[in-house]
Amino acid sequence: MTLDIARLREETPGCANVAHLNNAGSSLPPAAVVDAVVDHLRREAEIGGYEAAAERRDRLEHTYHAVARLIGAAPGEIAVIENATRAWDMAFYAFRFAPGDRILTGRAEYASNWIALRQVAERTGASIEIVPDDEHGQLNVAALERLLDERVKLVSLVHVPTQGGLVNPAAAVGRVTRSAGVPFLLDACQSIGQLPLDVRAIGCDILSATGRKFLRGPRGTGLLYVREDLIERLEPPFLDMHAAEWQPDGSYAVRPDARRFENWETYVAGKVGLGVAADYALEIGLDPIWERVHALAARLRAGLADVPGVTVADRGEVLGAIVTFTVEGKTADGVRRALAADRINVSVTEASAARLDLDPRGIDELVRSSVHYYNTDEEVDRLVGCVATLA
Repeated sequence: MTLDIARLREETPGCANVAHLNNAGSSLPPAAVVDAVVDHLRREAEIGGYEAAAERRDRLEHTYHAVARLIGAAPGEIAVIENATRAWDMAFYAFRFAPGDRILTGRAEYASNWIALRQVAERTGASIEIVPDDEHGQLNVAALERLLDERVKLVSLVHVPTQGGLVNPAAAVGRVTRSAGVPFLLDACQSIGQLPLDVRAIGCDILSATGRKFLRGPRGTGLLYVREDLIERLEPPFLDMHAAEWQPDGSYAVRPDARRFENWETYVAGKVGLGVAADYALEIGLDPIWERVHALAARLRAGLADVPGVTVADRGEVLGAIVTFTVEGKTADGVRRALAADRINVSVTEASAARLDLDPRGIDELVRSSVHYYNTDEEVDRLVGCVATLA
């Protein structure tokens, strides 16, 4: 399938203002998403927040179905939460660890996840062990398989890290964790919306993700998938009258579906917009999106690698939309500001976000650029040309 880039750019108002190469931070939303959010907020102003939610309950419910279709899940396995970190936390903190339990993670682990892992390990006496990378810089699946035993209670994997183009072999991880009967928590924050995801094919038991990045949804939206037969085994760390029901005898009953991980108050307009974003991605097709993203990122990497004084930092056998690099003699933020002056958006990744990966490589900071399907070859070449001038 060939994407109609001109039409997609017309449907993305921000394309007229900037070369947005910061999609790993927050993508430019399409007009359909903006309109859905603004329309709902306007309706709240007209008739009231509760009333607007009741009037448009079908749109809210549609979001669960759209997200489920996007990742190959059932609607009852989906929770919509305010961001990806809180979605990840709600699942992770529902596990009950004890002294001697082992948690396995990889070098791509994200700072917020690692901090939660350490907090729980210190509280419970569980241990965290780092699965080594293979020769490509991705998680070594054979090493993971050797580490799995009856004391391993969870495997945590970041599918696409914040600090580079790596796409970790999630399906291969799913095969070995399934075989061992170990729950597999996949952080898909940077992968949802840029490449096809199917939780059944991957074999993950839990998946957390955000709306604002490659899915092109509103900020303040996130999602959580929990496999149906695992839901009842996980009681969330926080419960309210949405996640559970107060019983006449004073006890409570936790709801049976994944919405037990939500809370009552929610960003209703954003939730509606998230469903529209999922529909939009499905209409375009994740396979053609991934094909274009992969090609644009390869063009950007090749262009930057040809510039003297520029070092591309990405590692991995499969590389995606994120392209990170350094410019000799320039700070990452200095490069970011220079590009911003030419209306090119990128961001900065610091070692504190990804110490397991960046510290051993002696990297303190990186310029992070990230393409999406609505970007053009000309925008990619423009970034390369500006970096060449700086270098």
